[in-house]
Amino acid sequence: MKRIFERLNLPPQKRIRLQEIRLRVNKPVTLISENKTETIDRFVSRADMESFFRIICNDSVYSKQNEIMQGFITLKGGHRAGICGTAVYNGDEIVNIRDINSINFRIAHEKIGCSDSLLRHTELGRGILICGAPCSGKTTILRDIARNLSEGFRIAVIDSRGELGSVYKGEPQNDLGSSFVLDGYSKKDGFDHALRCLAPDYIICDEIGTNEDACSLENSINSGAGVICSAHCANKRELLSKPVLRNVVRCFSSIVFLGNREKVGQVLSVINTNELHA
Repeated sequence: MKRIFERLNLPPQKRIRLQEIRLRVNKPVTLISENKTETIDRFVSRADMESFFRIICNDSVYSKQNEIMQGFITLKGGHRAGICGTAVYNGDEIVNIRDINSINFRIAHEKIGCSDSLLRHTELGRGILICGAPCSGKTTILRDIARNLSEGFRIAVIDSRGELGSVYKGEPQNDLGSSFVLDGYSKKDGFDHALRCLAPDYIICDEIGTNEDACSLENSINSGAGVICSAHCANKRELLSKPVLRNVVRCFSSIVFLGNREKVGQVLSVINTNELHA
């Protein structure tokens, strides 16, 4: 992100609490922090957008093609750049995104110790499901849980999008303690590899929500490894309205709900799975 900050002429004091930077062609730059949204006197031209896109691709668009097809690029430090443009299809599959018109940077923040209280007051058991809206701190909490638990358990972290460990040239940039880090693995392949080769006590991953994720999760529980992961849902009602999540909550011992973007990482409530339908 350093090159992005420099291109935008953002002073250090403006960078500290940033959560997002939104760039759109022929629009001013929008900065979003925990309790403030502002625009700065800097319009993004078409040439600017192409320059920013080259920066997030490390000046090699071809090398980032697989990520571009998914609509985002993970940057060193765990930051994430979501991209919008014109989709190019081959049959039913997106094979490229061209003419990029918007980039949304999600700024990662590592907060050592933010899971201490949660782990003291939450039953670990089969595992924990961390729930919250976007920007509520789910990934931040998961990172610190991995660091904390790796001191006494065998922990495998499946880092499909590079946001948990932020591995750069084989070395995690974020502190995951003594965890095994499976960087860039799909969740299915990561679960299979961890269960086959690493004998983990717990597997940690981010953002479950598909039927394939559910199958991997259930296979892990049946194999004796607990799971700690996150899901997009702000409250109990939203959790139970999503069929995949509703069907897998029994695999966890505890459900944790986080606050909104104004209280990043704040635990609003912890529910024992047995009480979820009460």
